[in-house]
Amino acid sequence: MRVVITDPNLQPLSDELEALLPADTETVWATTPDTVLEALPNADVLVGPAFSQEMAAVAPGIRLVQVAGAGTDRIDPKALDGIILANTYNHEDSIAEYIVWALIALRRQLPQADAALRQGRWLSPVYDATLPQPQSLASASIGFVGLGHIGRATWRVLRAFGAQGQAVTGSGRADAEGLNWAGDTSQLPRLLDESDALVVSAPLTDATRGLIGAIELERLGRDGVLVNVARGPLVQEQALYDALRDRTIRGAALDVWYSYPGPDGLGKPADAPFGELDNVLLTPHLSGITRQTFLGRVQDIAANITALAQGNELRNVVQL
Repeated sequence: MRVVITDPNLQPLSDELEALLPADTETVWATTPDTVLEALPNADVLVGPAFSQEMAAVAPGIRLVQVAGAGTDRIDPKALDGIILANTYNHEDSIAEYIVWALIALRRQLPQADAALRQGRWLSPVYDATLPQPQSLASASIGFVGLGHIGRATWRVLRAFGAQGQAVTGSGRADAEGLNWAGDTSQLPRLLDESDALVVSAPLTDATRGLIGAIELERLGRDGVLVNVARGPLVQEQALYDALRDRTIRGAALDVWYSYPGPDGLGKPADAPFGELDNVLLTPHLSGITRQTFLGRVQDIAANITALAQGNELRNVVQL
C-alpha cells in the first residue's frame, strides 16, 4: 500500500506514524506544493488537509483521503467520487486550554496590565480606584456557538470553575451535562443576551458563514468577550474590527483568520488592522497545536490505514 502524506504537521512524528502502519506500507512525504502531484500516481491513501479534482486526476487508485485534523473545508466533494473521506480530532483538550486562558486574560484585561507595567504603570484597582474589580470565571455565563468535540471539552473545564453555560448548534441539540439550555441557531439572539462570553467553535458552512455580525456583537455587549477557534469567516471581519475598535465589546481572542500565509509563514491575517488594537489577542491558528494532539491523530490515521488494508470498518468517516 502506497501512502502519500502531505501534511507537514505530521513530520515531527514521522517515526511514530510509520511504526504503526502495516509492514508492507510505502510512505511518501510530499509536504511542499511542487512535490504533491509528483507523489500521487499509484497512491492508495492520501493523508493531508486538501484534495482537489486535479489531484484526483493523477491518482485514480486512491481509496482513502485521510484528513489529519477535523476540518474538511479544503476537500472538493467532486474529487471524491467513490473515495472514502475520514478525519480525526484529538485537539479538543489543547484548544480547551487555550480558550480558558483567553477568557481569563480578556475578562481580567491581563494583556493591558502587562503592557502598562512595562511602562511603569500598575493597572490594578488596588492602585486606581476608577478601575472595576474584574470578574472570575465562576461568575461567567458562557455562550457556545457549536458544541462538538471542542465545545464539550471546554465546557467540562469551565463548568469545573463554576461557570454557567448555554449553546446553539446546527441540530439544536447538545450532548453535554449541566448547560442551562441548548437550541438551534434561531436562538442565537437569546444566547447573546444571556452570555458575557462567546466561544465560537462551529464548522464553517454556507449556513454559518458570517453568522456573527454587527447586530450580534452589539447584543453581546460592552462587557462581552469573544473567542473564535472555528474559522475566521464565521464572524464578519469588518464588523468584528469595528466592535473591538469602538469598544462595542470588551475584547476578543482570534486564533483563526480571514487569510493565511504561504509556506514561509509570512502574511497578514486580515485586511482590517486588528494588530493596532489593544483589546484583542492574536494567535496564528495554534490553539490545537501540541504534541499530544498529533500523537492522538497519528494513532487514528494509522488505525484507519490498517483497517483499509484489512478490509475493516474505518472510523470518523465524513460524508460531504
